[in-house]
Amino acid sequence: MSTNLLYIKNMVCPRCVEAVHTLLERAGYKTKAVTLGTAELDATTPVDPETVAPLLEAAGFELLRGRAEQLTEQIKTLLADYLDHLRTARSPLTTSAFLTERLAATYSHLSKVFSRTAHLTIEKYLIRLKIEHVKELLSYGELTLNQIADQMRYSSGQHLSNQFRQVTGHSVSEFRRQSLPARLSLDSL
Repeated sequence: MSTNLLYIKNMVCPRCVEAVHTLLERAGYKTKAVTLGTAELDATTPVDPETVAPLLEAAGFELLRGRAEQLTEQIKTLLADYLDHLRTARSPLTTSAFLTERLAATYSHLSKVFSRTAHLTIEKYLIRLKIEHVKELLSYGELTLNQIADQMRYSSGQHLSNQFRQVTGHSVSEFRRQSLPARLSLDSL
């Protein structure tokens, strides 16, 4: 039995997965699986992109139609997984090895496609992703900057602090003093 696979932008968490699943089911589509960035539909419910796209957009998602856009979203999802890999692996893979292993494509190809569609490099996107995670950890107030730096595989707290200032325009201390620290949603990176 064949299926229809939709690639969907702005799915960044389990609540997004549930929202897309519910939206598609209510619209009469039979889903086989919904994961971050994708929805696999049963072949008995043919997909009309012109019908599905507005439904997704009304809920803050976007149907990706081009292969480059689809690959870029896959890379973004994998980079979020890579952060977990960094924190938990004894000897973590490099970003390029991690992506090429999972996508079976050369890093050069992945980098070119990502840069063209996302308008920034994979490395810069990963830095933004890491800094957003650092903001989350800082807002909890449970870890020191050096502990966060170790967890996120920075060479030192100073290196993290410098990169934090470059990306946010504020020091870590300024961020901590804010009563409601500004954080970005992952889909806006």
